[in-house]
Amino acid sequence: MRHLLPLRYIDAVAKAGSIRKAAETLAITSTALNRRILAMEDELGVPIFERLPRGVILSAAGEILVHHFRAQLTDMDRVKSQIADLAGERRGHVAIACSQALLPYFLPEQISRYRADHPAVTFGVHLRDRAAAEQALVDLSADIALVFEPVRLSDFQVLLTVRQPVCAVVRPDHPLAGETGKLRLRDCLRHPIALPTAPYGVRHLLEAAVRRTSLTLQPALESDSFEFLRHHAMVEDLVAFQIAIGLPADGGDHTLVGREIDERDVPAGVLYMGQLRGRALSVAATRFANQMMASFLERFDCD
Repeated sequence: MRHLLPLRYIDAVAKAGSIRKAAETLAITSTALNRRILAMEDELGVPIFERLPRGVILSAAGEILVHHFRAQLTDMDRVKSQIADLAGERRGHVAIACSQALLPYFLPEQISRYRADHPAVTFGVHLRDRAAAEQALVDLSADIALVFEPVRLSDFQVLLTVRQPVCAVVRPDHPLAGETGKLRLRDCLRHPIALPTAPYGVRHLLEAAVRRTSLTLQPALESDSFEFLRHHAMVEDLVAFQIAIGLPADGGDHTLVGREIDERDVPAGVLYMGQLRGRALSVAATRFANQMMASFLERFDCD
């Protein structure tokens, strides 16, 4: 800051031990620098430097002045950092790459919570499943990725892993809706089923589960849109599948019922939350990531 400039000159001379050498560092003439020091000494009424044949050294008063100045600089750096942090928290842009399950409920709730306090922060939410989510981090089109059962993790710095049980999704009048306890997979497969297509993690988990049994997956309907599958379950008496994060946290959607499938049949999958390895996120992205991690830890089994 401008008002600290004379003190910076004195500090430079003290470090160089020479007005001429300090002037070269500061890109001003030695005559101009000497005039500034003399003006400061005149204002203080005491010499700041002792002039020697081969340079200068701080006087006792100069030692006190430089110590005070350096303390001021440290404090000013802290204040500037806090101001920059505040600006970064209240402004900025957060780009998210995520699996479909995060779109209906979790991310809208999280983003609205954050923007209630920081309305100037903007968000970009991009559907990227498995391998595509990590690529979005690599090409810097996303700050944070939330991906279920990723294909690889070579460039992915994991911030949190969240266990996600697979759930059957049926309408309230479906026979499975009234069952108590966790559902067995064999009971789900006695009814017509709707499945996501092969690239998705839920399909991967279900196929791995039936390979260990005599059961088979024979979908009446397949789609690469979980939103379509969920809505179709509202109009036809079939069973769709989703992970827990893709269902309302408070059971507020009364048009569908989500029931966990017993993990003896279908082990829980893992939702990975992360960023590009080695990248420093903006303050806004970091704060939003921390908010999401706190919510995950409150609701699910996490590592």
